[in-house]
Amino acid sequence: MNQHIEIEFKNLLTKQEFRKLVQHFKVKENSFAFQSNHYCDTETFSLKEKNSALRIRQRNGEYELTLKEPADTGLLETTQPITRTEAESFLEDGIFPEGVISRLLENKLNIPSDSIRFFGTLMTNRTEFQYEGGLIVLDHSAYINTEDYEIEYEVSDAVEGKKIFLQLLKSLKIPVRETENKVKRFYRAKQGQ
Repeated sequence: MNQHIEIEFKNLLTKQEFRKLVQHFKVKENSFAFQSNHYCDTETFSLKEKNSALRIRQRNGEYELTLKEPADTGLLETTQPITRTEAESFLEDGIFPEGVISRLLENKLNIPSDSIRFFGTLMTNRTEFQYEGGLIVLDHSAYINTEDYEIEYEVSDAVEGKKIFLQLLKSLKIPVRETENKVKRFYRAKQGQ
């Protein structure tokens, strides 16, 4: 199990702005890696009601189950490695993996793990690199007849990180956009189906 506070700033981009960032940072095409995020909740969206989210991420043949919960600053992210068999058992048959996350769901959030359902997949082509004491993430995502581009800046200091992020956008003449996280965008697209 891995647990940490996630503090990040994000901004949706146009395709042209995404390309501008790739060129600005001299990102090579082969530095992008493909990952799938499989989103889960109860049928009544109990996690969403608690401002929490749950996903299985598949990347480079490895799988991890991640629960995100609100924290005083940012999100508390709990990650549990799972096997391919555990991931497939849940995605195909609804058998939720045993471990720290099932215990957190049941004991902390009062959500039975057997009530968790798989809702769909968001696929992302991603690159990450260090920048000014934080981590820049450039994502090109596809889900439910939707395609979007995004920059994220993950930091440990929210105040300083926000200044650096806003300055970067300003220097490249990229407008600041109110940007929901991927799981919210995914569910909004799903509701519009």
